[in-house]
Amino acid sequence: MPAREINASGIPLQPYYDGPATGRTPPGRFPFTRGIRKDMYRGRHWTMRQYAGFASAAESNARYRYLLEHGVTGLSVAFDLPTQLGYDSDAPQSRGEVGKVGVAIDTIADVETLFADIPLDRVTVSMTINAPAAILLALVLAVARRRGIPFEKLGGTVQNDVLKEYVARGTYIFPPVPSMRLVTDVMAYCAEHVPNWNTISISGYHIREAGSTALQEIAFTLANAKAYLHAAERTGLGVDDVAPRVSFFWNAHNDFFEEVAKFRAARTLWAQIVRDEFGSHDPRSQMLRFHTQTGGSTLTAQEPENNVVRVTLQALAAVLGGTQSLHTNGADEALGLPTAEAARVALRTQQIIAFESGVTDVVDPLAGSYYVESLTDDLIVRARALIAEIDAMGGAVAAVESGWMAEAIGESAYRAQQAIERGEASVVGVNAFVETTQAPPIPIQRIDASSERLQVERLRAFRERRDPVRLEAALTAVRAAAEGTANLMPPFIEAVDAGASVGEIATVLRSVFGTHVAHERIA
Repeated sequence: MPAREINASGIPLQPYYDGPATGRTPPGRFPFTRGIRKDMYRGRHWTMRQYAGFASAAESNARYRYLLEHGVTGLSVAFDLPTQLGYDSDAPQSRGEVGKVGVAIDTIADVETLFADIPLDRVTVSMTINAPAAILLALVLAVARRRGIPFEKLGGTVQNDVLKEYVARGTYIFPPVPSMRLVTDVMAYCAEHVPNWNTISISGYHIREAGSTALQEIAFTLANAKAYLHAAERTGLGVDDVAPRVSFFWNAHNDFFEEVAKFRAARTLWAQIVRDEFGSHDPRSQMLRFHTQTGGSTLTAQEPENNVVRVTLQALAAVLGGTQSLHTNGADEALGLPTAEAARVALRTQQIIAFESGVTDVVDPLAGSYYVESLTDDLIVRARALIAEIDAMGGAVAAVESGWMAEAIGESAYRAQQAIERGEASVVGVNAFVETTQAPPIPIQRIDASSERLQVERLRAFRERRDPVRLEAALTAVRAAAEGTANLMPPFIEAVDAGASVGEIATVLRSVFGTHVAHERIA
């Protein structure tokens, strides 16, 4: 639906508004504070995603097709903890967790089922996977190759941001140095063979979920991004070879105006970093393209219907901040994985903002607000200072390895929780306006206990069908590449096509790279 040129009252609408109060370059121009495209949503809405994945590949596939039928324009895949940690479903470490917080993926057969009847050359796929991201991308590429889909027609994103795992989520496998190699191998391979794939989605989302402030979310995420670009440079990749396919993943919390300003500030800082520090000459490298998810940690188990309001405000902040892609949480996600009904309401929230609110008719409609512009400038100055502090430590990898970054996030989380417990910060239905009568329970998505047993049975049956000679040769090639300096993506693709499981490949890599063990920061 095209943007309106005139509103219901007959007032003509300009594509964007400027004036002395704005004082910034127009949308689509460096440093892109007002948006990366001059027309933004007047030309095309953001991609409407719903993060989904649970139980088996078949059940997740049914949810994906349901969402596509209801207007989702891009898929976002959630993986279970064993997959995220590089364990097969029948590993002892996986017991009780298979399919619980995402879909269980062990082999190429699972990925073929996951995307059955979904046109991978027409639907973009975002995968929230980090430590074994290269292996999961190899699975998708192997499936595309089997379907005869040229790699250049694939569009999507693999999160592949392992640095934040050490400070925010904890689903790391290998030490930082070999983990960074896996990241740059994906960057290099896709730059040559999968040009429309976003090779990394650098995540502030999980940093914020762990308790950071909006300021820390900007600074720590951009500091991590700098570390990835430096790592790419050390492998011989130029900034303009990889940065156009770098994307970001931000959180949207409840402080509405600060969130809008956060997105604008992050865009400005990234443009300046990439041009002035890395010497980029390509405007595409300087554009901060990002996906947003509404704040999971802001949702409450008490009065979960209130979460619809929270999600709406957060989604609106993301849209007014210029997101390229958006996931809206279900109202029930403080209690469990979203039901189909909760996912539908969450998607409808995006559609109402897009098609009924009028906020997409004008680019950067809050530009010129004294408050928003001042917040934007303050966040730019303060985030730049915090990034400089990290640079002085030796960069993000050093700040991660020393424990400094995790400690800073922990301190912010503690202060925020103390403010809630003292009543200085209000959470409606939790410490303010609390109901004395108990509300009736709402339906909760539950994963049947048989799901794990069936996944293990499928995995074992798949193993019986493999060619052991071809499999052994493929895993030997993975080991040789890991022990050397060759790009790991080609042997990964051949290994998964030969039937190697995620866990088997990760086991080979563990034997070569070792594993990361968290340690206390030494003051």
